[in-house]
Amino acid sequence: MLVLSRKKDESIVINNDITIVVVEIRGDKVRLGVEAPKEVPVHRREVFEAIARGEPVDAAPIASPSSEPVTGGQQPPDAVVG
Repeated sequence: MLVLSRKKDESIVINNDITIVVVEIRGDKVRLGVEAPKEVPVHRREVFEAIARGEPVDAAPIASPSSEPVTGGQQPPDAVVG
């Protein structure tokens, strides 16, 4: 596992087309923004595992008022961190 340290507004790039941005750090919670092509599914781990088990998954809101628009993927930035 690669472990990276990032501060607010810093990012990492995966495979030239996926960018993960630290949007906010509040106590022990980190809000991450994910910019990915629309065809790349982006899920929190617990949602991903439920989908893999074939369980129904409740729809989550696409964006909260305090978040920036999400490009690609299917979850808002705060949903990336479980």
